[in-house]
Parts: sequence; structure tokens; C-alpha cells
Amino acid sequence: MNKHCLIVDDSATVRHVLRFSLNKLGWSCSEAPTGVQALEEIAAHAPSLVLLDWNMPVMDGLTCLKAIRAKAPLPRPIVILCTSESSIEKIREALEAGADEYIMKPIDIDILTGKLAQLGLVETGRAA
Repeated sequence: MNKHCLIVDDSATVRHVLRFSLNKLGWSCSEAPTGVQALEEIAAHAPSLVLLDWNMPVMDGLTCLKAIRAKAPLPRPIVILCTSESSIEKIREALEAGADEYIMKPIDIDILTGKLAQLGLVETGRAA
């Protein structure tokens, strides 16, 4: 499996922390600060995993997610939406739009690792 993750977040700090943690889990990473740049990166490099922030300028994560699902090359990347949006309606909206998983911010690396293990992307019991 291609272990390349695209981290999409308008915060450079969040991108850096996620990159550091994913590198420790054996993933290579690229970054995009906007949904528009994320779509360009997906088209060019076809990552197997996308960590996608919901609240971003230019193009929000939900709009980006819908575009990924409409246009992404096959095999489609696994998309985990990362957000502070916690209502059941927002979670349902994200899953219906094509998110494979949903994680709350601030992102706890152990929870992220657990989600990746559930999705079969990391070995269980391997922590960041």
C-alpha cells in the first residue's frame, strides 16, 4: 500500500504536528493549506490517505471532500475529516458526503492512531 498522506489544514502548526506523528508511523506526508491546493495535490500525487480540516478559507473541507469523491483518481483516498464541528448533524453530513472517518480537534494522536488502525492503515498497538 502507498503510505502517503496529504494533510490539509490552514494551520501550519497543525500540519507540522500531524506530519511528525504520521512520519513516526511510517507515512510520508505532503501538505496543503487550502482545499483548492489539496485537489491539485491529490490529482498530481494520489495519496492513499487525506486528513482534511473542515473549517478553512478559500474552500471548506466539506466542499473539498465532495470534490475529492467526484474527481479523485482510483483508488480513491481514504478521507478523515478533522474538525471542531461536534454535532451529530455535522458528523452525519460529513459521512454522507463521503468521509471514511471523522475525528475531533484538537487531534489526539492516540485517537488518530486508533482510527488508522480501525481502517487497516497502521498495525494495532503501534503508538505515535
